[in-house]
Amino acid sequence: MAIFLTEQSKVVVQGMTGSEGMKHTTRMLASGTQVVGGVNPRKAGTSVQFPSPSGDVDVPVFGSVADAMAATGADVSVIFVPPAFTKAAVVEAVEAGMPLVVIITEGVPVADSAEFFTLAQAKGVRLIGPNCPGLISPGKSNVGIIPSNITGPGRIGLVSKSGTLTYQMMYELRDLGFSSAVGIGGDPIIGTTHIDALAAFEADPETDLIVMIGEIGGDAEERAAAYIQAHVTKPVVGYVAGFTAPEGKTMGHAGAIVSGSAGTAQAKKEALEAAGVTVGKTPSETAALARQLLQQG
Repeated sequence: MAIFLTEQSKVVVQGMTGSEGMKHTTRMLASGTQVVGGVNPRKAGTSVQFPSPSGDVDVPVFGSVADAMAATGADVSVIFVPPAFTKAAVVEAVEAGMPLVVIITEGVPVADSAEFFTLAQAKGVRLIGPNCPGLISPGKSNVGIIPSNITGPGRIGLVSKSGTLTYQMMYELRDLGFSSAVGIGGDPIIGTTHIDALAAFEADPETDLIVMIGEIGGDAEERAAAYIQAHVTKPVVGYVAGFTAPEGKTMGHAGAIVSGSAGTAQAKKEALEAAGVTVGKTPSETAALARQLLQQG
């Protein structure tokens, strides 16, 4: 089992015919993802040929997400469109009733995110992102931009705000492998949170240990700590990026804003440790702690 994404997942790519969409659709197909269609109203009725491990595949292009779902039974959409068009793309997928919508685009206006997040909640649609690398269930399916060749299947669940640290953690623990890795994104408003992923990993019989990567800014990690204390029985190893960040300065992701002691790496580390989470000081130390706990168990 994997969380949110399995080998049965059927994926449509909104923005498939653009340069980023083409590049990453090729990569997703190469890692075994079932990409069943693209969406571009101007190119509806055409198809695009992609190389794949089992030979070239023709992926049809549909005029709308609803058309793609009706023709293919798609249950996941991944969005590779510029920030100005992201809201319209997400709203279209949500209105069509797509169960899972993964938004890779960086630089989406916060007001747009607030609008489509509210709509998705009302419609019962799971969003991942925006400004995220997507998610992967190694050996099963890969949606987004996570490199599929850096790890294999295993018993670790990973949830991370940072794309780069997602890749590093997967690489450092590649010999142990992952059930699923979810990059939730670092914007102030995101669809799927640490808590959503923690709940899914807790319920997943094939995940034995959870690695959670946070970063400075906001209070998501403190809320996750409270959730872990109340609801998570599996061992959790944590890392918080930004111990050396100067106070009051916005760093990297739009959500990484620190004011006073709220949102600092130290405050988050203390909250997690109080909830029984083992916290590493560096990504490599975090990987070593996860390895130690998993091998003990």
